[in-house]
Amino acid sequence: MELTRMTAAELSAALAKGEVSATEVTRAHLDRIAAVDDRVHAFLHVAADTALEQAAEVDRRRRSGELLSPLAGVPVAVKDVFTTTGMPTTCGSRILEGWHPPYDATITTRLKQAGAIILGKTNMDEFAMGSSTENSAYGPSRNPWDLDKIPGGSSGGSAAAVAAYEAPLAIGTDTGGSIRQPAAVCGIVGTKPTYGGSSRYGVVAFASSLDTPGPFGRTVLDAALLHEAISGHDPCDSTSIDAPVPPVVAAAREADVSGMRIGVVTELSGDGYQSGVLSRFAEAVEVLESLGAKVTEVSCPHFRYALPAYYLIAPSEASSNLARFDAMRYGLRVGDDGTRDAEEVMALTREAGFGAEVKRRIILGTYALSSGYYDAYYGKAQQVRTLIIRDFDAAFGQVDVLVSPSTPTTAFGIGERVDDPLAMYLADLATIPSDLAGNAAISVPCGLAPEDGLPVGLQVMAPVLADDRLYRVAAAAEAAFTGRWGHPLLAEARGL
Repeated sequence: MELTRMTAAELSAALAKGEVSATEVTRAHLDRIAAVDDRVHAFLHVAADTALEQAAEVDRRRRSGELLSPLAGVPVAVKDVFTTTGMPTTCGSRILEGWHPPYDATITTRLKQAGAIILGKTNMDEFAMGSSTENSAYGPSRNPWDLDKIPGGSSGGSAAAVAAYEAPLAIGTDTGGSIRQPAAVCGIVGTKPTYGGSSRYGVVAFASSLDTPGPFGRTVLDAALLHEAISGHDPCDSTSIDAPVPPVVAAAREADVSGMRIGVVTELSGDGYQSGVLSRFAEAVEVLESLGAKVTEVSCPHFRYALPAYYLIAPSEASSNLARFDAMRYGLRVGDDGTRDAEEVMALTREAGFGAEVKRRIILGTYALSSGYYDAYYGKAQQVRTLIIRDFDAAFGQVDVLVSPSTPTTAFGIGERVDDPLAMYLADLATIPSDLAGNAAISVPCGLAPEDGLPVGLQVMAPVLADDRLYRVAAAAEAAFTGRWGHPLLAEARGL
């Protein structure tokens, strides 16, 4: 089998047996990037020389008989929001163009410690603000299923890289759905771990109470392997949970839902959802029931307020976090000709360096936090957040996991929603509740929509620190879907 078509688990096994070297695997993926990324634009930076050096070191360690981790020698693509020494971190923004961080994010460090080969940095919506990757200052990424469609956002480059066989694994961040939504529209697996289960240290902040790093893979087991490698307590992150990592790999291998109680969220379907998405979701629920799960409908009445609450909380945190980009310490500096004071230089730099969506959210957030409006907007949004958490608590008192479509529609056309922010925001309708509550969630492919032949995702949501339940359900569903109508990724993505 061609190396780029092998799953991470298959590559891991072949590397461990000595059937292939890490250098060969890495070179194959670099060749694939060179062949297709001019059309997909998944990467902002390809670290070819560094990747080959890492691969050679893994090969040397393996030849010496050293016991290596399961991901040693397996390539991974990293969203350009994680700090990385030796390569730039831009967050898809002009204001950080050319910035080389002096330290690695914790997750970058853990990838290196695991022996994973970092291929480079992937494209993203600027500062992770968007649902299509069209907000990148460096141009949009494209969906490998149809190059005229978006790959989702904000982690669209990571999802596109995996779907286009440029990398078997990738890292993204999920703030309002930025892993699960791209995974769904690109036909791959993407997980938002429990908030605090994966470290935010070295992740350039968008919304600190929401940002959650997580894995992409072409299979559930692949995502679980990466999830386990990057997770665990980090004293450098004050929000990191000091608890054992849930047994996600064992759960992915178990793949058994018999006797599990699965709740279908009534508020996450109906108006605004594409008919083909709903039909595939209904079939997925039938499949889970046929596997022995006990399926029931569950109401979470405050989920309908999640979207407006999110678009007050996230911009408010963004307005605070992005204040650090002041042209004084690092990054872009405009107008510093000796005739202007610091305030003028700061204003000119932010005007030139931030894109339209980032400016929109900073303005919204600053307004929501301003004197006289704080209680009416930000304060009320946090109260809604509490009600959503209570909805989840009540639901998980009745069932083991909740399910819904991952996205209301399949991938939409590039340029189709850029002038309609509300339509763009609606792409995260089903994913935002889990970010507000901090619980774990995953998107797994459940077939192709009949009207356009594009991938549809099934979302599974589990309680805080019950991430293993996600993988147990998703793996069982994946196996059943493969037998029923063929896993979407068994076929070459049509766009390439």
